[in-house]
Amino acid sequence: MSSTMWSVDEHLADILEAVRPLEPIELQLHDAQGCVLVEDVMVEIALPPFDNSSMDGYAVRVADVEGADEEFPAVLTVIGDVAAGDDGLPGDRAVGPGEAARIMTGAPLPAGAEAVVPVEWTDGGTGGGPADTMRSHRDAPEAAGGEVRVHRPVEARAHVRARGSDVKPGDLALGAGSVVGPPQIGLLAAIGRSTVKVRPRPRVVVISTGSELVQPGEELTGGQIYDSNSFALTAAAKDAGAIAYRVGAVTDDADTLRATIEDQLIRADIVVTTGGVSVGAYDVVKEALASVGDEDEPGSGIDFRKLAMQPGKPQGFGSIGPDHTPLLALPGNPVSSYISFELFVRPAIRALMGLPDVNRPAVRAVLKTDKALSSPSGRRQFLRGTYDAEAGTVTPVGGSGSHLIAALAQADALIVLPEDVTSAEPGTDTEVVLLR
Repeated sequence: MSSTMWSVDEHLADILEAVRPLEPIELQLHDAQGCVLVEDVMVEIALPPFDNSSMDGYAVRVADVEGADEEFPAVLTVIGDVAAGDDGLPGDRAVGPGEAARIMTGAPLPAGAEAVVPVEWTDGGTGGGPADTMRSHRDAPEAAGGEVRVHRPVEARAHVRARGSDVKPGDLALGAGSVVGPPQIGLLAAIGRSTVKVRPRPRVVVISTGSELVQPGEELTGGQIYDSNSFALTAAAKDAGAIAYRVGAVTDDADTLRATIEDQLIRADIVVTTGGVSVGAYDVVKEALASVGDEDEPGSGIDFRKLAMQPGKPQGFGSIGPDHTPLLALPGNPVSSYISFELFVRPAIRALMGLPDVNRPAVRAVLKTDKALSSPSGRRQFLRGTYDAEAGTVTPVGGSGSHLIAALAQADALIVLPEDVTSAEPGTDTEVVLLR
């Protein structure tokens, strides 16, 4: 265990120096969600790939409906239907003078047509007043012929989506470093890409320790508490972009814990433990991992440290197993555990993903409180708070105790009091880390 006191920044820098982005792989689109692109994706086809209608209506020549109104409608001969998926009018026929083609939303604009008149601007081919919907070809097959009365003029290209108006061949669809979310998957599919080269989502295994821990839903007996840390940290890992696996609480037995961790390495890009890293007689994580390093591999093994922070003073970091899988050992108190995750594990996950910005966003805000906040000298304190972006203020929630999980659930920010600050008065300008 390190005898020196580490700063928050030194500990984080040590972690990020050791963690390297995962190797890129080619994934199918449905498997790529949440991953980060490692190369630019260029457009190879135009979107839309052809001029098409944005409305259900009639494809017309502009001159044929000029000056049309309900009293003196333009009467046009309907020469056929164009539906989505068609190449155009049957027999490659073009819309000529005095003619119109019924057209559905998304259907290609037929040759000869210059614009689309919405069906609501016509009688829908019924010979009556303005239509409110297009008659089904199945229900009224004669609607593809006969006449239509147009009650309003249109300008050229009205209600027409131009070929390439979204993207054109040679355009950049998505740049390297983009996170592949639902809209990005939609774009990739629309331009015909079935696979992309990405860094996979990191696999994070979360293990809580402590013989006192009971799984939610089970009955508590004397001295027992529910295991909340593994649930909170697994959710936090998913929120950071990882694939997370939660392992039920392991009892205070070093051999059992060591065997559990070794079993989990096959599916882990990073291991997170919580509990058992302090100076107590039953600090099983330290006991289990103090001698797992490889003498032939400099820097391997787990280093247990004291950090100049509150909460979260005891921390552990290193690598374990044949692939030198990173392991972060966090304190067991719920608030200490969660804040440690946000400060150290989340950046490690984001680094594995290959993202350039690994930290939560930070802003400056005015401290809104009834009395001064105290902070221990030489420690960077992280207090829970609620941030008001409109007012530019942050209000403390709950106290500084590392067991106050109810206050943590109400917070959306961390109030950061630097090492040289022992008292923060109301109205103080302070750093705020945003959690949401």
